[in-house]
Amino acid sequence: MSNEKDWLEVTIITSSEAVEAVSAILYNTGVKGVSIEDPEDIEFKKKNPGDWDYFDEDLLQVKEGAIIKGYFKEDENFEEYFKYIKESINNLDEHGIDKGKGEVFVTKVNEEDWENNWKKYYKPTKIGERIIVRPIWEDYKSEEGEIVIDLDPGMAFGTGTHETTRMCIKALEKYVNPNSTVFDIGTGSGILAIGAAKLGAKKVIGVDLDPVAVTSAKENVGFNKLDNIEIRYGNLMDVVKGKADIVVANIIADIIILLADDVKTFMEQGACFISSGIIKERKDDVIKKLEECGLEIVEVNTDGEWVCIVSKLN
Repeated sequence: MSNEKDWLEVTIITSSEAVEAVSAILYNTGVKGVSIEDPEDIEFKKKNPGDWDYFDEDLLQVKEGAIIKGYFKEDENFEEYFKYIKESINNLDEHGIDKGKGEVFVTKVNEEDWENNWKKYYKPTKIGERIIVRPIWEDYKSEEGEIVIDLDPGMAFGTGTHETTRMCIKALEKYVNPNSTVFDIGTGSGILAIGAAKLGAKKVIGVDLDPVAVTSAKENVGFNKLDNIEIRYGNLMDVVKGKADIVVANIIADIIILLADDVKTFMEQGACFISSGIIKERKDDVIKKLEECGLEIVEVNTDGEWVCIVSKLN
């Protein structure tokens, strides 16, 4: 019988280009956590020293492409998930995505080892003009004008170092004002919702369809002692009433395209929709859909392979 503290770690060696697709494949299974080690992110940080504070040199050892790990409990469904992951990775080339080595293997890991391993990668990081993310186990002395988000990223969710998160934070820094109501769709660790609240928004609502994310986001709101923010479990369309001045969605291109039809009903006149999680190749599809839905494209920002689109309801 397997120990409750044992997990199965599925490791996928792939390319930076395939990170979004591989993550999506994992999230189609019963995965309980995902970690991404992408040396291109680190190389980017080395080339752009102003954009980061600290990073872990160990990640530079990852030379063969991006390494994505998914964590599973050992149960009767695992074999089926593993087969699906292997087949889906194999088929990436058919969709025009470079799978890199495309190797997939599984090992058994102990929970304590896992927690300690992934924590070492997370250091206080500057992710906007003013916003710093501080993992709760790290010390950080903030400078004047900086806004610090205290975060326990949770093993399944982002810490803010990803390009898409950075671009959304920068957009929030630009558009949030004291009268803003902000809706964050697919809030994950709650980082964007907390960022908006700390930037002084009047009211923030974060929603997520993953109960683990909702628990994680609520805990993170607690660490930041905020009272202008609420985290709800469910679909935006079902659990939120009223309209926002800013809607932010850092998800994936396909979901943003699906959302585009309905998002206007949640936007005040003149409100902006900050959408990211969009890989470069899908940029035009998203822009076309947003324009078809009557939204005006205000900004298209790019960071690495990723795009953040800000549109407006006139």
